[in-house]
Amino acid sequence: MPLTKRRLQLLRKLVELYQRSSLPIHYETLARSLGVSKWTAYDMLKEIEKLGFVTRSYEVNSKETGRSQVVFAPTGKAADLFKQNLSDSYNLADWEQTVAHIRSLLKNVKNGNINDLIRNLMNEIPSKSSNIEFCGYILGLLLVYVKKLGGRTEMLIRMVVSKTPNSENGTLMFVGTVLGTIIQAINDELGDEFTGLVSEFLRIMDELSSQDRRLLSDMLHEALA
Repeated sequence: MPLTKRRLQLLRKLVELYQRSSLPIHYETLARSLGVSKWTAYDMLKEIEKLGFVTRSYEVNSKETGRSQVVFAPTGKAADLFKQNLSDSYNLADWEQTVAHIRSLLKNVKNGNINDLIRNLMNEIPSKSSNIEFCGYILGLLLVYVKKLGGRTEMLIRMVVSKTPNSENGTLMFVGTVLGTIIQAINDELGDEFTGLVSEFLRIMDELSSQDRRLLSDMLHEALA
């Protein structure tokens, strides 16, 4: 039984939520994070469990006295899987496709709901296999928010980035500036999840080559131009 792309996406989300809380995750929480039904999430978790990537346990349901609920936690096998999947190597064509996709989203950003736009992008992140693609999507999320705001806010952020002497520092300045406002505008669940993704972004940026950081900087400056 293969670990399909959809199951891989669900498993990655489970790992992210578990690492943030250090507690087993209820399948309804996972379902809400991915925008699927609770039964779909539960069925996929049962299949992933057979592959040895998750374990289930039971905890008391605080909302219903005397009843327990099923929760899931990733195994060491799952953690190892994602350490292997997110790599330094990438195909330049895949990176160019990532940039083109984000560019297309930014052109149509005015027509969408900010929470929906961010959720849709976040749901695509688990399919990215390289560090630079992951970082590109995080920048894409922040750019979607900035473009959605538009007006004076976008102009000021563009000015801050353009006046930063070092282009790599400009990328970090952009992330820090936008993060402070975005978590106030999106719902709590997305805010917590997004903060965790940005923390991972900052960790990875520290490990990227100067060439990869330059590619990210070029994408950012093109989008803000």
